[in-house]
Amino acid sequence: MKVAVIGSGGREHAICVSLKKSSKVDQIFCIPGNAGTGSIAKNIIIDVEDFEKIKNFIKKENVDLVIIGPEKPLVGGIVDYLKNHGIKVFGPNKIASQLEGSKIFTKKICEKYKIPTAKFGIYKNANEAEKFLKNCNYPIVIKADGLASGKGVYICEDNTQSTLAVNEIFNGKFGEAKEILIEEFLVGEEMSFFIITDGKSYKNFGTAQDHKRVLEGDKGKNTGGMGAYSPSRLEEKSLNKKILEKIINPTIKGLKELNTEYVGFLYAGLMIVDNEPYLIEYNVRMGDPECQTILPKLETDLFIILESCTNRNLDKIKLEWKNTKSLCIVVCSNGYPDKFQKNFEINGLEEISLKNNEFIFHAGTKRVKSKIVSNGGRVLNFVILSNEFKKCRIKALELIKKLNWSKGFFRKDIGFKVIRS
Repeated sequence: MKVAVIGSGGREHAICVSLKKSSKVDQIFCIPGNAGTGSIAKNIIIDVEDFEKIKNFIKKENVDLVIIGPEKPLVGGIVDYLKNHGIKVFGPNKIASQLEGSKIFTKKICEKYKIPTAKFGIYKNANEAEKFLKNCNYPIVIKADGLASGKGVYICEDNTQSTLAVNEIFNGKFGEAKEILIEEFLVGEEMSFFIITDGKSYKNFGTAQDHKRVLEGDKGKNTGGMGAYSPSRLEEKSLNKKILEKIINPTIKGLKELNTEYVGFLYAGLMIVDNEPYLIEYNVRMGDPECQTILPKLETDLFIILESCTNRNLDKIKLEWKNTKSLCIVVCSNGYPDKFQKNFEINGLEEISLKNNEFIFHAGTKRVKSKIVSNGGRVLNFVILSNEFKKCRIKALELIKKLNWSKGFFRKDIGFKVIRS
């Protein structure tokens, strides 16, 4: 079988590594890929938003299955486009992808189907929003409605911060903004909860805890993710049941009543307050870097799972997992998530010897002749599986020390809530 993976991040490298283990997969294409995917797949340099070029390549190569990694092409409708040309594709359609593409779309589903979430208001311009902000209780959360690569969320402590956030969003920092979302600040602990579904049935696909803030102690600006660990320390049967009954099931019901179905990974970003789940946001794909912590634990053939979703027979597949813990540390370019430079050589990367249950997933990298250079804000993911989170982190930090890359930085405290010093 020929498979094409759309995307260029650590998530896509992790997907390619898992697919490579399948006896059913003969060739992998990654569009556009990175230096890591290039070592196990054939990178094809096409813009992920150029659907026609992607379609033409898929047809020309007789690709059997296309897997969409990132959110932008999903929200843009790539699944509908490829399916309309007779191509088998794993991922949610354009309507279902609005769960991530529009936070307001998701909030309205929450309101209609009584899904627990933070109280919220929707505002159409800066003046409307600022009037509300003068009399609200702080802290509050202000969100850009559309996609913002994990950065369009502001936690504001006072009127000065909130006014700045509103003006940045309406002035186009994250693209054109027709509406803005302001919601109450929930005090609890975050949890990333994943399912995989074929539109008829679904199965749990693990939990994780992401570290979004750029600085240690979960301080500083929001990023796309500085690291993660899996499973979440909050995961247990009774909470899982609440999440499925109160959040996942009514969401799927809501989509069906919109005459659509969900096929793909669904990622619920939750806040757990006194052992009760509240939906913070949905992502319509695997998280990044959560994916890099979850997939290495999967025992079942990933290709068979994904193919079963496109064939609508996921219920016949049994998912099996390693009984282990996993932790990921992301190495970023200096300056991220603000301005950073690219094209710095990463010396010594290929000399690092990895043992069993040790992984380096590439994200913002590319190969220039014989050299690997940086090509993004988040550059490399160091992932370790072990029976203890502390051992995972110690080993990941040892590997990063061997890398000794002066143009990057990373957090040394990933997993601090589950690791006793």
